[in-house]
Amino acid sequence: MARNKKEWVLKAFRGEEVDRVPVGFWYHFLPEEEFGQGLDNAQLFDKNWQGHQKFIKEVDPDFIKIMSDGFFNYPNELIHKGVSSVRELANIVSIGENHPWFDQQVELVKAIKRTFSEDILAIYNIFAPVTYLKWQLSGQVAHGDSIIAQFLQEDAKTLKKVLNVIAGDIAILAKKIIAEAGIEGIYLSVQSIQDSKVTSEDYRHYIAPSDLAIIEAAHQADGLTVLHICGYEGASNDIELFKDYPAQVFNWAVGPEGISLAQGRKLFGGKTVLGGFVNTKDGILYKGSKEEIQAQVRKLLQESGSLATIIGADCTIPSDIASERIAWVKEAVTL
Repeated sequence: MARNKKEWVLKAFRGEEVDRVPVGFWYHFLPEEEFGQGLDNAQLFDKNWQGHQKFIKEVDPDFIKIMSDGFFNYPNELIHKGVSSVRELANIVSIGENHPWFDQQVELVKAIKRTFSEDILAIYNIFAPVTYLKWQLSGQVAHGDSIIAQFLQEDAKTLKKVLNVIAGDIAILAKKIIAEAGIEGIYLSVQSIQDSKVTSEDYRHYIAPSDLAIIEAAHQADGLTVLHICGYEGASNDIELFKDYPAQVFNWAVGPEGISLAQGRKLFGGKTVLGGFVNTKDGILYKGSKEEIQAQVRKLLQESGSLATIIGADCTIPSDIASERIAWVKEAVTL
């Protein structure tokens, strides 16, 4: 039997037997228009910190994904909405390991960790290098895939170089967050490029190395990685692209991708899987009755078993969800 909550969840992450399956849900604490405006912004820093504090008090999570709200913009001055050719980025260099974008995120995690009433496992939300790039180029979250497709066709080698430079900086972030803020690891959000002109082979050759650099950096810092294969706003993924990534836990959109928790565990070589619930306002978690939610928990556990399973959602859940709904899930895993 695990001695404390962190040890128990770590056992589940490692795929070891546990007395109860952990539950993990999370949501944003800033509106989308503020996701990238947190650098040097004490007001948004406090807003995010206070949101976590309220969440921890009301939800009493088994473990927590700390949200990087406010820091979605990777602050490399060479990357901006006006860039029309990947060759404009050919001379890209690191933002430098002492950039305040790193330090302020470390301070955010430290501040949130100080609000913990007990020692719980914490992971920090980080995006794949190509995600930071496409969002910066488009000026919008969940946009920019067509730009990446254009850049691949124009000069794939230069794009790969750009992504590797960004990856070097995100690796610095991952290491600092784990080593300096003292949390257990990262939650790395990846996604297939949402443009049919980009093939799976394109992704494997030109994009995947930058993803893998972040996972390797976390491991070098003795941290864990939860790989989130993001289905945000209906994005569709080639799950096979990520099956050999050396993460400890895998999360994807179970229903939309048509891959159950049990099927995913097999695909990912027996690794721990996280999810099961639709994350939108149309899903059972948001609008279903207590009986419907708990029936879904039992169905998920019957299908996947309790070993190497964590109950959660496809992605971030709506921030106005009632905390009692998460409590119903936690209650159901103990029944």
